[in-house]
Amino acid sequence: MTTAVANLPTLPPTTHYGLPNICGWEAEISTVVNHSDPIWLPHTALRLEHITSGFACALHMHQPTIPAGWDGALISNLQYMFEHPGEGDNHNAGVFAWCYGRMGEFIPELVGNGCQPRIMLDYSGNLLWGLVQMGREDVLGNLRRITCDPHYHPYVEWLGTMWSHAVVPSTPIPDLKLHIQAWQQYFAALFGYEALRRVKGFSPPEMHLPNHPDTLYEYLKALKECGYRWLLVQEHSVERLDGSSLTQDQKYIPNTLVARNSHGETVRMTVLIKTQGSDTKLVAQMQPYHEAKGRGRQEIGGVSVPCCVTQIADGENGGVMMNEFPRDFHPVWYQIRDGHSGGTVGLNGTEYLELIEAAGVNPADYPEIQAVQQHKIWQQVDPQDATPEKVQEAIAQIQATDPQFHMDGASWTNDLSWVAGYENVLEPMNQLSAAFHQKYDLLVQQDPGITRQPDYQQALLYNLLLQTSCFRYWGQGTWTDHAREIFRRGQGVLGG
Repeated sequence: MTTAVANLPTLPPTTHYGLPNICGWEAEISTVVNHSDPIWLPHTALRLEHITSGFACALHMHQPTIPAGWDGALISNLQYMFEHPGEGDNHNAGVFAWCYGRMGEFIPELVGNGCQPRIMLDYSGNLLWGLVQMGREDVLGNLRRITCDPHYHPYVEWLGTMWSHAVVPSTPIPDLKLHIQAWQQYFAALFGYEALRRVKGFSPPEMHLPNHPDTLYEYLKALKECGYRWLLVQEHSVERLDGSSLTQDQKYIPNTLVARNSHGETVRMTVLIKTQGSDTKLVAQMQPYHEAKGRGRQEIGGVSVPCCVTQIADGENGGVMMNEFPRDFHPVWYQIRDGHSGGTVGLNGTEYLELIEAAGVNPADYPEIQAVQQHKIWQQVDPQDATPEKVQEAIAQIQATDPQFHMDGASWTNDLSWVAGYENVLEPMNQLSAAFHQKYDLLVQQDPGITRQPDYQQALLYNLLLQTSCFRYWGQGTWTDHAREIFRRGQGVLGG
């Protein structure tokens, strides 16, 4: 533990003024996360020269917060499922709850049997708060075991995410960093500073990557300011700089995502590529392991490195994750332990990056890519001579002549628009965000301590909650009604 971490004050409990503790400790959190210390190299037993190929699996977990408790209280949708078992698939509530904590059973069992398992975990802030609200110490205790016990540090990697599962392209730009920081603070409140400083990869909700130049730039800038080293992206959400698709080999090594904004500024970030496919089925049946066994090594800048097949799936949603994943997860690690994998091993994202860079790989040699569709803009606008007017004019011209062109970003649900048809949610969302920033931005600039005040915390909570993707993903009706009620309460807090 570094001196900076040791000298930080202890975070207050997970609740503050009766609300989730999502703001007020920005300076302390920044001190914790902004470091360049190796995370995995001191702990990993893997040696790169012995690895033919690797695979990395992540589990994404989320339950939205909804105003559906007693007298309209904010509760987790998981709690609502337990309280209304006869509706829809709510009978799965118990299985879902088990899924949220079961890696705390699987990992110790495998490690105890001499295996070297790996798993990356992505839990929304909503879900973590909901587990606290419900008093599910069984689930949280399992998670603390594999997160806080140094014995399990080599096996489990947490990925950061947006606190209330907001899809980035339709999130107001000023709120991007607020979501990222809120998740970091709540995670630290639950698991401690030492656990937070090990979180270096970021998993975007719905794997949604913005492709508008300014949004992508601000997104990567916020991630880097919050201490993140790499981002997980879906393969069809990115393109090579000439507009072509990624080559097959390119999908299995790190890439550098280049974001240019309309002012001619550029920011770069390392990304790992999640390959396309039926996400839950692939992870449930451990397909990344089987695919990796058919791959080998390739060179980056003259250095030989193993390919890494990367996948993420909902960790609880669907029969394959509920039933087949527990069956198929374990045997893989025993095969590897017993030397039957042909040199294929499990890796976590930061571990893979640290191993190959320690072997001499220079991140400057990673292939450069950009968000999908951006090459059409930069064909018309010289990035070195860009202005907001030129970029906006180019976007308008392309939209008028190219029906395939859009600036909605891309996600793993690419058949679904997060914008079209949801004006009744997006307009209030933008309105509440604007009111929040109009009221507080100057005040926070003058006195950062404002973020510890209860009115700020409550206003921030409603602002972030309204941006939860579920209020659009599940269509018009009950979910958009939930959004309207959250908007109404947020307006009340802001005096609107």
